[in-house]
Amino acid sequence: MTSKQAVTVIGGGAVSADDLELARSVAPLLVAADGGADRAIQLGHRPDWVIGDLDSISARSRQSIPPERLWHVAEQDSTDFTKCLTRIDAPFVLAVGFAGLRLDHTLAALTAMANVSQPVTIMITSDDIVFVAPPRIHMALAAGTRVSLYPLGPSRGRSSGLEWPIDGIEFTPDGRVGTSNRATGPVSLELEGKMLIMLPREQLGDALSALGLDDA
Repeated sequence: MTSKQAVTVIGGGAVSADDLELARSVAPLLVAADGGADRAIQLGHRPDWVIGDLDSISARSRQSIPPERLWHVAEQDSTDFTKCLTRIDAPFVLAVGFAGLRLDHTLAALTAMANVSQPVTIMITSDDIVFVAPPRIHMALAAGTRVSLYPLGPSRGRSSGLEWPIDGIEFTPDGRVGTSNRATGPVSLELEGKMLIMLPREQLGDALSALGLDDA
């Protein structure tokens, strides 16, 4: 599916009305990853599209979606979230309902974000936003803002504006990670390898600006 608007993708994990309202205020088009349709409808939002293998959506929710808006993808080699991301052509995606309840689902969703480079995806959780760092990024953060970095493989980089600089550090998921760092002001990063950036959810606007998505 192609959209000139940014897209909110909702999953079947923990998601509040505030999560969905925040996401849709920025990314109005709503796509449900299979059973995420039930979550959306429970919160008063009927999805514009449902994408997935359709083994989790309830019969009642399915009946409320026009048949032409149900995109059945039968293969079982990818998650429903990956099925969504690989079939959406949009400026960017905000993902809600992919954290909480099931840790394995959260990890699978983060893996999908790391493996599908377009559209750029930001996950919104109860406390944080999470996205895959580009090779270079400048974030206009206030001093004291929490900045966590988590490697998805061997990673290294350079930084300015962090209380604990990352220069010279070799990051790996089973070794050194970069959680609970703090900004001393605006933060610039140059990174090699795949790295997640986690910020407080109040920094969504800053993240969109840093990724060049605020005018998308």
